[in-house]
Amino acid sequence: MVEQRVTIAIDGGVADVRLARPDKLNALDPAMFDAIAGAIDALSNQADLRAVVLSGEGRAFCAGLDMASMASGGSGTNLLERSHGEANRAQQVAWGWRTLPVPVIAAVHGIAFGGGLQIMSGADIRFAAPETRLSVMEMKWGIVPDMAGFALWRGLVRDDILRELTYTAREFDSVEALSMGFATHVVDDPHASALALAKDIAARNPHAIRAAKRLANGAADLDAAAILCAESEEQAKLLRSPNQVEAVRANMEKRRPDFAD
Repeated sequence: MVEQRVTIAIDGGVADVRLARPDKLNALDPAMFDAIAGAIDALSNQADLRAVVLSGEGRAFCAGLDMASMASGGSGTNLLERSHGEANRAQQVAWGWRTLPVPVIAAVHGIAFGGGLQIMSGADIRFAAPETRLSVMEMKWGIVPDMAGFALWRGLVRDDILRELTYTAREFDSVEALSMGFATHVVDDPHASALALAKDIAARNPHAIRAAKRLANGAADLDAAAILCAESEEQAKLLRSPNQVEAVRANMEKRRPDFAD
């Protein structure tokens, strides 16, 4: 029997995605890499998807690489091969959440070390429990972050702070994570908070939400002229579209909108 490493439950357009290797603190072995990449692929083809909540089962979000597994068999990844668009297989498990067309909200508890920190960083919004321990752990093993961390942390974390954390591999808590930009909110129940926010997002115009994510994703790389043009293009497609008209009518009539995906 093949162990299921990631579970997905979809309700009302919200996907509740859970890393499901709790006995190993959801550490990343080859099967976990494949399962996470497969989950991202499946969700990217879900037409009625409106938001994703990403969490880990058991005592931790993700402990990073399963070093025993990697030492015995390797990651199975050709690091130089761009197997998933701009990313390789290992990078896809973090970068892929950023490229999903809908918002992804991470609910983090326990520990998020190394690859786990990079995976949570792929989310649009990150809730962390008060006692969460985090680390840019790779230097402990004599390597560097290479699961899209630097691409994801750009614009989130101040450069000198990121350098210090990378060079030292020191642990930090969720309060520091919040102040540094790794976490968006520190809450007692990250999963409940993430799910509530996902349901709120799912009740909005899904085409406008997807457009907003495209704009947010492009803002870090595009120059001002390109961003201004992208805003206009997205807005032109939304104005007077059925869902935009429904948003106006629902607000005027003080009722819940009924959007089509």
